[in-house]
Amino acid sequence: MPDALDRSALRQFLIGLAQGMNASAESVDRIRDTMTDVVEAYGGDDTDFVVLPTIILVETGDDEESRVAIRSATNASFRFDQIAALYELIAQARTASVPPLDGIRRLNEIGAMRPRLGWVTRTFGHAVLTTGLALLLAPTWQGAIVAFVLGAGIGLLKLVRSPTLQLVMPIAAAFVCAAAVFLLAEVIEIGDPIRLLIAPLVTFLPGGVLTTATVELAAGQMISGASRLVYGFVQLALLAFGILAAGTVVGVESRTYEPLEAASFLPWWVALIGILVFALGNYLHFSAPASTFGWVLLALIVAYIGQWAGTALLGPTVGGFVGAVAMALVVFWIASLRHGAPVQITFLPAFWLLVPGAAGLVGLTEAVATDSGLADFMEALLSIMSIALGVLIGTALYRVVHHGAEEIVQFAVAPPAVVTEAPRRLFDRLLPWRRGRRPRD
Repeated sequence: MPDALDRSALRQFLIGLAQGMNASAESVDRIRDTMTDVVEAYGGDDTDFVVLPTIILVETGDDEESRVAIRSATNASFRFDQIAALYELIAQARTASVPPLDGIRRLNEIGAMRPRLGWVTRTFGHAVLTTGLALLLAPTWQGAIVAFVLGAGIGLLKLVRSPTLQLVMPIAAAFVCAAAVFLLAEVIEIGDPIRLLIAPLVTFLPGGVLTTATVELAAGQMISGASRLVYGFVQLALLAFGILAAGTVVGVESRTYEPLEAASFLPWWVALIGILVFALGNYLHFSAPASTFGWVLLALIVAYIGQWAGTALLGPTVGGFVGAVAMALVVFWIASLRHGAPVQITFLPAFWLLVPGAAGLVGLTEAVATDSGLADFMEALLSIMSIALGVLIGTALYRVVHHGAEEIVQFAVAPPAVVTEAPRRLFDRLLPWRRGRRPRD
């Protein structure tokens, strides 16, 4: 009975860890790597598992003694403080320093954690986050003010935990923001309207989903990668529909959907302020631990400088690739430090800074509303692919340098465990009562 209980607890603990990492927007290949490390630490040699974005299966035991636990993954998403607590638990699980039952209790506590910061601060954080991105995308003081106001409204709505509202919120938010920006663009110099729209909608953009999907496809995870890719494009389509609906109601011309040439109306150092403000907004809105702010800022600076250098030397399409490679190396290095930050806390803000989702949204909106938008949309897809490839290469480089090249997995099928019985002698077969006796050595 104790052995069965231990196996059952280990199964549920593994499922809980996988669910938590799914809620942290982790890719399934990294979830599998983590679960493999945890299983080896607990000595579960007879454990196997399947991880997908929406379903998790864990099997323990061999043949007739095998047991399977299955769990449908939810659409929950963790804040940064929850992600930090989860990865602290994962670090303990990698060394088997926490019993599975205690680990399950800790997972439930993480899922029920209240935000470290209040709702007013988190709403203000979303407004600050939006303002910082606006200074990078559409650098005008008027545009930054508009982005702050719209970001505050969207941040307040995002605090409402309603599954029904979450389904319609992207469309409603895109419609309201687009209508406000299109109307204000006629009376205020706000820079590029279509790019300014991205700032308040940034936390709805599936840039991280699309990048993770491409990384999973490159890693051979076809089911999860394809499903995330479709989900990301559906999210983009919903946002684009809201923008186009607002443009139809307001009555804007098709050329309004075309982004203007990138030109800064503010000094160059405003971009640095935008990065700092963007980092502060992420820290406040996602209730991040205080010790992670400096690491997030460092990852953002590296991603921005890498993208800027790549764009200046090789063009905008390859610029995202350079920024992603540099960012991936830095975030994994940060995670390896004793007092560093989990990978996802530094990755997600850098994803939004590289703005693969924003490029896709602009391209999709142009493709529907203008005659020449399809080429721009294909260019946006190439940008997304380059960023995802940069993340994949940066991750591979880090693993090779710090963990060595992994052995290529060979195809092998394990035979069933069959108990073989030694042939009995003729004398034993003639005397049935001697069959149970063990032969002498």
